[in-house]
Amino acid sequence: MQQLKSHCRRGRRAGFSLAELMVVIVIIGLLATMVVPRLFDSFGDAQVTKAKADLTVIDSAILRFATNNSGRFPDTLEQLITPDQNGQTYLDRTTVPKDPWNNEYIYYPPRGGESSPTLMSYGKDGSQGGEGKDRDFSIQMIKNQEI
Repeated sequence: MQQLKSHCRRGRRAGFSLAELMVVIVIIGLLATMVVPRLFDSFGDAQVTKAKADLTVIDSAILRFATNNSGRFPDTLEQLITPDQNGQTYLDRTTVPKDPWNNEYIYYPPRGGESSPTLMSYGKDGSQGGEGKDRDFSIQMIKNQEI
């Protein structure tokens, strides 16, 4: 009989009370409300960083193309991945990269007296204009350290 009583006492004391569980849940909820927004901001920053890196690599490939072709810039970014008569490509990829939001990078060769091509991303919204995470950014902005 003594063994049965001591076993029952241990069984009642073995778990957490409802109040203790509620305190833990509230603490986890408070931590989540502080941490989750920061994680999303970090993810957005990582996307911009990736786009900046892509634009820098593509710009370098465009300049190498122009150097090897007597100053003539490619008409499209596809020319950077298409092997030339020597089998050389300018981007070490099989496809032209897309921006982190799965949109095509915008490219225009120099026109009407311009000395450099236009290379940019329209940002998260994928359309011209915008502010914050939707803002457009270009290789010129990167070179000028505006972003």
